Amino acid sequence: MADTLPDAFRQLRTLVTEDGKLKLSLDKVAMPTPGEGDIVIRVEATPINPSDLGLLVGAADLSTLKNEGSKDDPKLVANISGAGMRAMQARVGQSLGVGNEGAGTVVAAGSSDAAQALMGKKVTGLGGEFYGEYRMLNVAQVMELPEDASARDGASCFVNPLTALSFPETMRMEGHKALIHTAAASNLGQMLNKICIADGVDLVNIVRKPEQEKILRDIGAKHIVNSSSDTFMEDLIAAIAETKATLAFDAVGGGPLAGQLLTAMEAAANMGAEYSRYGSADPKHVYIYGRLDLSPTMIPPGVGMAWSAGGYLLTYFLQKIGSEGREKLRKRVMDELKTTFASHYTDEISLADALDPETLKRYDAKKTGEKFLINPTL
Repeated sequence: MADTLPDAFRQLRTLVTEDGKLKLSLDKVAMPTPGEGDIVIRVEATPINPSDLGLLVGAADLSTLKNEGSKDDPKLVANISGAGMRAMQARVGQSLGVGNEGAGTVVAAGSSDAAQALMGKKVTGLGGEFYGEYRMLNVAQVMELPEDASARDGASCFVNPLTALSFPETMRMEGHKALIHTAAASNLGQMLNKICIADGVDLVNIVRKPEQEKILRDIGAKHIVNSSSDTFMEDLIAAIAETKATLAFDAVGGGPLAGQLLTAMEAAANMGAEYSRYGSADPKHVYIYGRLDLSPTMIPPGVGMAWSAGGYLLTYFLQKIGSEGREKLRKRVMDELKTTFASHYTDEISLADALDPETLKRYDAKKTGEKFLINPTL
């Protein structure tokens, strides 16, 4: 055990009140004492993922955001609509820590050999509450980083890399031959392209801007479709017909896109096929794994009868593949940490910066290709 740690440390907390307010603050929390198989990490880098924003701000109206504290001791408040309160009712009155993953140096450890072996080492972990100066986890929740890797290198080792790896694994498990991915120029999308190129998997990428097309072409992507193009549906159908993709992973969620994917898959499947009033018999599926668009998902007629759509969560996939499957994926992440799974950050900010109203609105915009990193040591 280390004996130089503070009694308490700063941690970012989010709270929904009964009167319809979101409150964000930096609170002092007690330093935990590690159990036999636990370690305490001094957090040096932790990314802001869309899944973190779902907990951090949820359905709050950020146009009403204001700081009722100070720059060094921020206390942000925003209004939540009636519909938003219904969506967030289960967390009313609970002060919650935020931050799915992060990396840093082990500064205290329990008595087990596995915990003691990590003292002073750089590790990356998954387990929530990383938006703070310290985080205690069990050794099973962390991976030791390579000696030449920094905390910044290892901050995003779990959510995006394992999600990207899970997509082609799910494709194989469910009997599909190729993939479609939306918001494809994101950090995760770039990782997915590198995986698919290396593994020989055909991937149809959907982006919104020409500069996003260039990002993907520069890393070798072959099938890129721009959803803002006047010929979007024609281009999408052609790409699906060429790749035989019948499985899509959609980060957008709301609006017409999921329905357009199913419509295009159905149109491609019917090319040259005998007419059936029920449409193609080929199973077609869209997994919604993100909600960049919070409006309802629209699926129109014209998708046939052999289709489905549903939610996708990495946690459920990891449970399904078991410990051996998880270890195989984690090893690949470590082996390719600075290549396939390298993350690129728009900005590195402090804990206090994360609660600056204008900065928060910037990272909550969730723009494709932009990613923020919190460094609690700043």
